[in-house]
Amino acid sequence: MANEFRILSDVPRTHAARRGDHVAIECEGRRLTYADLDRRADQAAGLLAQAGVKPGDRVAWLGRSHEAFFEVFFGAARVRACLAPINTRLAVPEIAFILGDSGADLFFVTAGLLDTARAVVAQVERPIRLIVVGAEAGADLGGLERYEALRDAAAPAPELDQQADDDILQLYTSGTTGLPKGVRLNNANYQAFLDLRTKVEGFDYGPDDTVAIVMPLFHVAGTNISFSGLAAGGRVILLPEFSPGAVLNLVEAERVAHIFLVPAMINMCLQAPEIEGADLSSLKSVAYGASPIGEAVLAKATARFGCGFIQFYGMTESTGAGTFLTPTEHVPELLRSCGKAWPDMAVRVLTDDGREAEVGEIGEIAIWGGMVMAGYWNRPEATADTVSPDRWLKTGDAGYRDAAGYIFIHDRVKDMIVSGGENVYPAEVENAIMGCPGVADVAVIGAPDAKWGEAVKAIVVKSPDCDCDPASVIAWARERIAAYKAPKSVDFIDVLPRNASGKVLRRELRKPYWEGHGRMVG
Repeated sequence: MANEFRILSDVPRTHAARRGDHVAIECEGRRLTYADLDRRADQAAGLLAQAGVKPGDRVAWLGRSHEAFFEVFFGAARVRACLAPINTRLAVPEIAFILGDSGADLFFVTAGLLDTARAVVAQVERPIRLIVVGAEAGADLGGLERYEALRDAAAPAPELDQQADDDILQLYTSGTTGLPKGVRLNNANYQAFLDLRTKVEGFDYGPDDTVAIVMPLFHVAGTNISFSGLAAGGRVILLPEFSPGAVLNLVEAERVAHIFLVPAMINMCLQAPEIEGADLSSLKSVAYGASPIGEAVLAKATARFGCGFIQFYGMTESTGAGTFLTPTEHVPELLRSCGKAWPDMAVRVLTDDGREAEVGEIGEIAIWGGMVMAGYWNRPEATADTVSPDRWLKTGDAGYRDAAGYIFIHDRVKDMIVSGGENVYPAEVENAIMGCPGVADVAVIGAPDAKWGEAVKAIVVKSPDCDCDPASVIAWARERIAAYKAPKSVDFIDVLPRNASGKVLRRELRKPYWEGHGRMVG
């Protein structure tokens, strides 16, 4: 089926004309039809225009999954602005850095995170206009404005001719330096996504399908699965908080056809009491990715869920695209593979000297195609380090290809830890731990974890004149960075192994913990 949309923001308007009374988005009992979504996107565009938002401006969002996210997203695109959602799990200083970096003067926040947002705004030097989403009419917001009232009072914005290079979504990803980088995704990236989605199993939804969104909307999997469901004209149901019982009940009650879950979520669903007797017969596909999955978990899930499983491997920087492993390819000899490249995309394994690796030869995986990001926001050097002049995106993952062209992940070129689908960079955690009384040196690694795939572990060298224990190190880190980044365990060592240039040999540190484990990367 050919793509019928010129740009992503055409989706609500097209379906409003064609099937306007069909439910587009449902969240906690609230429903928006396609006609509602299109009208509210226009109202949100008017709100933004009246607030002085100009083409190229960033508009920040901090919140639980909510239907208003899509109103503001499509509204921002229609005035040629860019929505910048922020990870709700970050600590206040981290959120403040991102808000400052984005340049956004308009900050939307769902009501439950209002206290956090106030603390964030206090740390940003420029004036920020804070708008509260989802508050009850008449609620005491301490003088702040309520989104719904502003939206409904807004005059329509003048129609702007969107361009292919207009940035429409800016998702932040952590860097090895600990400073998050804004990944610029533009209309051209999502035009490529709309062109390809019906050619990729796991995105080829139908107009009568119900798609469940469990991933947060600051994550590329959350946005892409949503956009694909809406492009199909289907019903998208948002689940703002993950719990395995709630997911299983939702699938049964709403006859969910498609869902994306990270492996930790799949495992928790299998262990939930609600799995007994749950009717999952409506499921047509379960997509997974973002972190490792064990073969035993996958086998059990395939048997219990009774549908096809699709693995995705990609990055925020590639708009989530890269490789995929179809249900029919989930055979024993390929379970450790992440599949082949998306149609019209290309994946290579490159050696250190830039040569394409031979079959079975390990190198760095690189991705090419229309879904590769426009670049990092205000980070030209980081962009140049990550994307080559001919648009090959370096993933930082090491792997190899077999004779049939399937890609296998071997390890990470960079030392990023993926815990429950969240990226954690050791340097950031190490910086947070250094300064803790009793810590002379520290290295952070990912250790195998049955629930989360990997768990953050700190390897600490104690100071000779001051003692510390695991609890004090963990508490120190949790005061400075998000809880999911803080170490879950701390081991002590006399000296860290380093090479001649002084670089910590993390592979040596990881070795005893991963003995007997298959180290896969999703």
